[in-house]
Amino acid sequence: MQKLTSSLANTSVMKGYAIASIILLAMFTSILQAKPLHESWNTLLAQHVSPINEGHSTSVDYTGFLAQRSELKDYLKELEKISQSDFDQWTDNKKLAFLINAYNAWTVELILTEYPDLESIRDLGSFFRSPWEKSFIPLLGNTYSLDDIEHELIRGDNKYQEPRIHFAVNCASIGCPALREEAYEESKLDNQLEEQTQRFLSDKSRNYIQGKQLYLSSIFKWYKGDFEKDFRDANSLESFLLLYPESLKLSENERTTLKNNDIEINFLDYDWQLNDVKK
Repeated sequence: MQKLTSSLANTSVMKGYAIASIILLAMFTSILQAKPLHESWNTLLAQHVSPINEGHSTSVDYTGFLAQRSELKDYLKELEKISQSDFDQWTDNKKLAFLINAYNAWTVELILTEYPDLESIRDLGSFFRSPWEKSFIPLLGNTYSLDDIEHELIRGDNKYQEPRIHFAVNCASIGCPALREEAYEESKLDNQLEEQTQRFLSDKSRNYIQGKQLYLSSIFKWYKGDFEKDFRDANSLESFLLLYPESLKLSENERTTLKNNDIEINFLDYDWQLNDVKK
């Protein structure tokens, strides 16, 4: 009887160990599956994007991206798995971070389709259609173009009321605001967008003032309306710029001149050369 009791106890212990092992395995698997969605994109950016121009811009090592294209494709497949119903449950910051990351990652992938045999993203277009109009991106149950993501999903109906996205989405060109060296994340999106805005506005090669002449990137011409939609009570391009006088290094007199609209705004030519690492 004692041996039987001992045997039953051992069996019970073994079953307990087995159950505990199964639970631990399930927990470990759950932890692995809970890996942040944009973690691999964040790693790729950290490896292949470098600050230049005193930190105002970045250059992209497309050769490095090409060597890790399989990792990039795996990340894009993870984005593709997100359903519209799942997306609809997210906060606005999580949605916006997702869309910005998707735009930037798919832009890199588009460049890699012909790299290194191109000098500009515009080389990937045709006489009839720009590269931004190509519908090739599987996302949220549909097939989109880069234009669709930017102008419909991000900017459409001013749903996010966020003009700073123009300093976050990157068109793979020197004239663009910097491709950020990290992925955008829900928890710190506001800070990231603010840093990108200040980073771009403080770049004297693309935004500067001389006397009563203000020279700005053409981004402010193309999307002027987005800077006039009451962002932080700014309802004009001039009042938006006045939110960042330190970045533009405006003197008190220049701030007054801009506030009174007593200044002429000129828009600079855009540099469409590929933002590639210079060899």
